Amino acid sequence: MDRDVRSVDDVLRLMDRLFAPEADRWTEGAGAWWDAFYADRSRPVPFFVSKPDENLVSWLDRGLLTPGRALDLGCGPGRNALYLASRGFRVDAVDLSPGAVAWAGERAREAGADIRFHCGDAFAEGMPGGPYDLIHDSGCFHHLPPHRRISYLSLVERVLAPGGHLSLTCFAAGGTGCELSDTDLYRTAGLHGGLAYTPQSLRWIFDGLDEVELRRMRDEPAGSPSFGEDFLWAALFRKPGGPAAPLGR
Repeated sequence: MDRDVRSVDDVLRLMDRLFAPEADRWTEGAGAWWDAFYADRSRPVPFFVSKPDENLVSWLDRGLLTPGRALDLGCGPGRNALYLASRGFRVDAVDLSPGAVAWAGERAREAGADIRFHCGDAFAEGMPGGPYDLIHDSGCFHHLPPHRRISYLSLVERVLAPGGHLSLTCFAAGGTGCELSDTDLYRTAGLHGGLAYTPQSLRWIFDGLDEVELRRMRDEPAGSPSFGEDFLWAALFRKPGGPAAPLGR
């Protein structure tokens, strides 16, 4: 008879197993699943393009974000990490997939960008510890099961500097994401491709942060220099403290 729970981390790992095999998308052994996803670089996957998120571009252009130290969380092929580096940020970029990190590294070398890539679980010990002026997450948060929001919020609290920003892109309710309740997700033991959120749910989850902007991502045409899909939220939150926030325009 096994008794293997004596800490919060043990509970989280136990709950991870309820979602197997989908747990392979966010736990430490997830590299193989995502490597298969990234194996064919010619696939028509929207975020395979080497373009930054339109909201990230907008927030920088409007002065809502200023260069500093940044963490690109779930960086994939590195499109946002490269953009942040080009705008003067010192960038750490983390992804579970060795294949994605290798692809991102190739892009960085081609661009002459100095980015520190890390392959592994951003929630685990040994990952970059901040403090960061910006955490940018384009598509990581909505692939986490409800109980891993605890890990996510703990990471944000630990590594985001006072006055720093969380820039988040995630599935919007009414679009392509799963809209089952948290309770029903555990009953079905699946994430069904990724979780959708309402503005109210995002504000409730991130209620320790100040909302700067929360809107639909703009749908960008194929020829645009930026990536944008209107089934996603674009949310910018600020951690209280630190220097006064820029007013933007």
